Amino acid sequence: MTERATFGMGLVRALIALACLLTATMQVSAQQHFPRSVPAGNYSGICAIGNDRYAVVSDKSKEDGFFVFHIVIDSVKGRITSVENEGFRSSGQRGADLEAVCYCPSTKTLFIASEEKTEINEYTLEGRRTGRQLQLPAAFSKASRSYGLEALTFDTASQQFFTTTEHPLPGDSLHRIVAFDMSLKATKEYLYRPDAPLSRNHVYGVSELCATGDGRLLVLERQVYIPERKLGATTLIRIYEVEPAADGQLLRKTLRHEFTTRLTLLDRSFGNYEALCQPRKGLLLLMADSQNQYAGVLRDWFKLIKIL
Repeated sequence: MTERATFGMGLVRALIALACLLTATMQVSAQQHFPRSVPAGNYSGICAIGNDRYAVVSDKSKEDGFFVFHIVIDSVKGRITSVENEGFRSSGQRGADLEAVCYCPSTKTLFIASEEKTEINEYTLEGRRTGRQLQLPAAFSKASRSYGLEALTFDTASQQFFTTTEHPLPGDSLHRIVAFDMSLKATKEYLYRPDAPLSRNHVYGVSELCATGDGRLLVLERQVYIPERKLGATTLIRIYEVEPAADGQLLRKTLRHEFTTRLTLLDRSFGNYEALCQPRKGLLLLMADSQNQYAGVLRDWFKLIKIL
């Protein structure tokens, strides 16, 4: 066999091995929606609370609180079997652009981020506020009401909360990902560089954080393009992995997965994904904000990503 042929065979083997590795480490399901059991909404955050139940928040809800969804997942097939909305649990206060939610198992309470008020409040599972809040650093008082608090997660490994804004704070060029301990005080701050917008017409930013339970964080970035006539709209969704370490560190991001959705005459897969959680180890659940099923065209999509 010639040297060139040997090199060619080696390259083929390497490509096959890489393809097998990628196939073996990640399985991605098709988008699913459940119009009969999930009412049109503006769903912006989701977290697992146990027994196949999930707390879901809406950024357009008139009341402050959360929905409870019963979501049954067939993890072997990588499919969602059913989704049922079991109702809304209200705190009795006015809604204030709720964007993200996380569950703390040790206290059996939820924490919900309000973009409008730049607050992260604690709630009982019945929907009532406890009066406690994550103590945000003073710099977050500058956060925009349009591109402010957007992401929130709790890491069971380190017993820490993490949050960040959709865009860097005014005057910053990088995102500040802030960690909080169980006393709800900010303890560390990490720097994160977002992707540059694909064009000046793209809406972009960080829409969610998700702790994997072993010290790593997943960062959901989205780029959304919507032309004036709506047809031709696209979303580019990217999930990056980072590993927080030293305070003040610029985090190194590794792309774990990306996908694109579209709105055309023949393709109505468009999904503005704002919510991400880990129902169980090795499985990611994403949920899209349909803007209340805008114009009867957009859908409240769900999507599973299985990491073996």
